[in-house]
Amino acid sequence: MDELEKPSGPPPQNDATAASGDAPACKENPRLRSEPPAGASAAPAQAETAKAQNVPVAPIEQVPATVPRKKVVPSIRLEKKHPLAIRWMHWVNFPVLATMIWSGMLIYWNDSDNAYKHPHAIYRVGIGPVTLVRFFPEWFWKAVNAPYHVTQGLGYHFFFMWIFALNGFFYVLFTIISGEWRFVLPDRKSFKEAVHVTLVDLHLSKKLPPQKKYNGAQKIAYTTVVLMGAGSLLTGLAIYKPTQAHWLTTLLGGYEMARWEHFWLALGFCGFFVVHITQVVLAGWNNFRSMVSGLEVKPVEEPSLEAERRNWV
Repeated sequence: MDELEKPSGPPPQNDATAASGDAPACKENPRLRSEPPAGASAAPAQAETAKAQNVPVAPIEQVPATVPRKKVVPSIRLEKKHPLAIRWMHWVNFPVLATMIWSGMLIYWNDSDNAYKHPHAIYRVGIGPVTLVRFFPEWFWKAVNAPYHVTQGLGYHFFFMWIFALNGFFYVLFTIISGEWRFVLPDRKSFKEAVHVTLVDLHLSKKLPPQKKYNGAQKIAYTTVVLMGAGSLLTGLAIYKPTQAHWLTTLLGGYEMARWEHFWLALGFCGFFVVHITQVVLAGWNNFRSMVSGLEVKPVEEPSLEAERRNWV
C-alpha cells in the first residue's frame, strides 16, 4: 500500500500544546510594556545596585518644599531733615546775598573819608595810628571790575534789598509757625557743644557730641546769621534814609557809624560763606543732598527728627 504523502510544514498543534511552555513566544506589544512613571526617583534602583555591590549608601536628605527666609534687619533709614520752605528760602538767599555784597562793593569803591584821604579804602584794621590792612587794595578793585560802576551798584543793591528782606521775613515767620525754631535756637548746652565741635574740627578731639538736626556750633552760627541779616537791613535803612529815619540813624551811633557797622556786617557774611561752604564739603554728599531733596540717610539707632516734630503738637 502506497504510503500516504506527508504534509509539508510544521505539525499541527492543539490548544493544549499552544498553551504549554513549549510554544514559541508571542511578539511583545510595546503598549503593554510596564515602565516606571515619568519623573520617578532613581534612588531605589541606585540603592539596590549599591547593595548588590556591597557599597555603602549615603542617606538622601529630604529638601523641604519652601526654604524659610532669614529676617533682614535694616541698619539705615531715610530721615526728613529740611522742609520744602526752608530749602527754597536757603537757595534763594544764597545768590541774593551774594549779589548784595557784590553791589555793595561797587558802592563802597566810590567812597572816601572826609579829608579825601585813602580813597576806595576807608576802613582798616590796626591799633591806633598803626594800620595793619586796609579794605581794599587796588588789585582787588580791578579784579571785581568795581571802578566807576557806582550807579550800577546802587541799582542792584536797592532792587535785591527787597528780595533779601522778604526772604528773611518769611524764613523767620515759617520757623515760628512750624516750630522749626526749636532746632535752630541755641540752648544752655549749645556753647559747650560748640567748643567740643571746634576741637573736633581742629583735630584736637575725635568724638563729636550727640546732635539732633544741628549741633551747638551750627545753632549759634545760624542764629547769628539771622541777627546779622536784620542788622544789615537796619543799618542799610539808616544809610539810605538818614533824614527820614533819623531816629534809627541816631540809635545806631550816627551816619558814619551806621556805615561802619554795615560794612563789617557784610564782611561777616563773607566769612560765614567761607566757613559754611567748607563745612558742607567736609560733611559730604549726604548732608548736601538733604538741602536739595530734604531727605538724609541716617543709622536706625539715631533719634528721629520726625518723632520730635510730632511731640511739638
